[in-house]
Amino acid sequence: MNPSSSPTNLTLRPFRLSDADDFLQFAGDEQVTRFLRWETLTTRDEALTFIKEVCIPHRWRRSICLDDRSIGFVSTFYDDGHKTDLGYGVAAKYWGRGIATAAVKMAVKQVLDGLPGSSEVAGVYRCGEYRVSEGAGEGRV
Repeated sequence: MNPSSSPTNLTLRPFRLSDADDFLQFAGDEQVTRFLRWETLTTRDEALTFIKEVCIPHRWRRSICLDDRSIGFVSTFYDDGHKTDLGYGVAAKYWGRGIATAAVKMAVKQVLDGLPGSSEVAGVYRCGEYRVSEGAGEGRV
């Protein structure tokens, strides 16, 4: 896939318990979790618990899906109603394909559409992923 193109079968959707095996593929990979605020998961049961207790009840966390299979996540974190931070993670085998950039663009649009009066995003916090924020039109953070 050309990094500048967006895959047409990329979607964002709420997590499902049936995502546990796919979720474990990236949440169980230290290459991915070293950038995240949670520990690397090691079992399907841990993935199921995480989805049930963290992902599903989260105010705005979506599964990044290719062909409806979870390959990552994107989340927003609201401050005092005037600030929204965005975080994400994508399975390592999909790095460098423009997927994170496309998912962040979709997430920003969905979040801003749902927040009255919001018109800008301050940045993306993922270490070393300046290309994603630049590709999403945000410039360097």
